[in-house]
Amino acid sequence: MYKFIERGSITSASGYKAAGIFCGVKRAKKDLALIFSELPCNAAGTFTLNKVQAAPILISKNIIKSNTKVRAIIVNSGNANACTGENGYLDALKIQENVAKFLSIQLNEVLVSSTGVIGQRLPVEKILNGIEEIVTNLSNDGGELAAEAIMTTDQFKKTFAVKVELSQGEVTIGGICKGSGMIMPNMATMLSFIATDAYLEKDQLQKILINSVNKTFNKISVDGDTSTNDMVILLSNGASNVIIKPQSADEEKFSLALTALCEEMAKAIVIDGEGATKLISVVVTNAKSIDDADLIAKSIANSPLVKTAINGSDANWGRIISAAGKSGADFNPSKAQIFFDSLPILCSNYTVVLNEEKAREILSNKEITITLDLMEGKYSTKWWTCDFSQEYIKINANYRT
Repeated sequence: MYKFIERGSITSASGYKAAGIFCGVKRAKKDLALIFSELPCNAAGTFTLNKVQAAPILISKNIIKSNTKVRAIIVNSGNANACTGENGYLDALKIQENVAKFLSIQLNEVLVSSTGVIGQRLPVEKILNGIEEIVTNLSNDGGELAAEAIMTTDQFKKTFAVKVELSQGEVTIGGICKGSGMIMPNMATMLSFIATDAYLEKDQLQKILINSVNKTFNKISVDGDTSTNDMVILLSNGASNVIIKPQSADEEKFSLALTALCEEMAKAIVIDGEGATKLISVVVTNAKSIDDADLIAKSIANSPLVKTAINGSDANWGRIISAAGKSGADFNPSKAQIFFDSLPILCSNYTVVLNEEKAREILSNKEITITLDLMEGKYSTKWWTCDFSQEYIKINANYRT
């Protein structure tokens, strides 16, 4: 039905070009990315729900809400352009205007995004100078350079793509994303840019994106902090000449592939969590409602005590049940069962069956699944988080230096 492409990226989809350069926002590393579609795109997006929203969020959100076609996305890293007031908004507009000028497209065809330190004025002249250069660097295989340019504390660039077989032919969905810290669900919790060469209507695209985001990006957490700049953008340019009709079998296949792509991107962000050494899947089963399941999984995923215990391979199951208990979910703790991978740790009626040696062996792995079976209903969920190490403190204690 769908197949991941080795070394795929956003430019794996037909009709898209990208580039990434150094323009001087950072001290040395690439810090400016540009994504461009040769054809006008329908665009969908989800954005942070943090009340403090960066200037690029305000601009891009308005474009997504309108019926405007989109051709380009300009992204700088190293500076969030958040909490910068009217000057920051005007800076973002200048960047948008210059991209439109050098690409010979309309102003509202350019989405704007920033990531980095909050509360500092953009070195806007450096970015404006870089726009002319980056436009000339656009290429059909520039997705990896763009992915590198949007990184902040990320340890590796994140690029993915899938091919999807549909009734009218094959389409591709490609994406890049960044995220390592300040990761907590309240929309998407990072920057993600996804493109497809299939054609979908705008409302259809938005509905499919929200569905995928809710199942993936909105179920990850590194540190419980929601950023001011988070966005997920999905572009559709129709370059494949494959039209996906609403509520069709093709739409279902495309949606499944998009969700699979988003899941891989979301997990990559967690794996790359600041100071992380382990990927933790938190599974809650047999809850009374999906809301109860998500409340509990979110509470466990965000618990510093659970995350530090996993870092030390300590089978401290009391921290897990305690995190569930403070979540606000409706459940009977005495019915709950806890597993590390398939190893039972706690049975109903608080019956402890913990084998310390086997548990430590499991918790020493790079990937671990914590399952909490509530034994009360039929609803389940799965979240992803990472451990907390001393390196997390080191990174964030010195973030601005």
